Amino acid sequence: MLSTIGVAITMFAASNIDDIFVLLGFFGHRKFHARQVIIGQYVGFTALVLVSLVASLVSLVLAPAYVGLLGFLPVMIGLKKLYDAWRGDEGNEAAVPKAGVGNVLAVAAVTMANGSDNIGIYTPVFATSTRAEIGIIIAVFAIGVAVWLAFSHWLVNHRSLGAPIRRYGHWLVPFALIGIGVFILYESGSLVLMGMRNIQSPV
Repeated sequence: MLSTIGVAITMFAASNIDDIFVLLGFFGHRKFHARQVIIGQYVGFTALVLVSLVASLVSLVLAPAYVGLLGFLPVMIGLKKLYDAWRGDEGNEAAVPKAGVGNVLAVAAVTMANGSDNIGIYTPVFATSTRAEIGIIIAVFAIGVAVWLAFSHWLVNHRSLGAPIRRYGHWLVPFALIGIGVFILYESGSLVLMGMRNIQSPV
């Protein structure tokens, strides 16, 4: 249970660090009330989790070791983020929603648009987890969203404290994602599967 909680916390933090900057933009915008940002964030994040759960159903027809190969997704995402960080391409700016769009739906839409990485990371973890573990992970995610919202709202009132996050956060995230991917490959037995294939391959 503790290992599942640890993985869930790491997975959430690694896949949502850029949401801090998106939430800062919304909380700092005069046209958005805090309640609208909170509801919109939960709606958008819930949609990402549901899509990931549906995608993970592939585990019903494939062996866990094969499903675990999806662990390469967070590894590749982490490598891409590492490359972007090296180039100085952080992509942390959130677009201001157009006038006339419901504020809650606008926050949800931006959360979903900013969450393509989340689906790639969550799907293999859900696919290789038991129902109980998935329940724990989702509960941790729900708490994590609340913490993210509270922290972002706090930073809006202490803007100078956001500078270190903007400066170093984009370097920490890639390594966390790569670590999650390797963990998935190891826990699902995919590494053993790949090793067996290499042994059985004809010379």
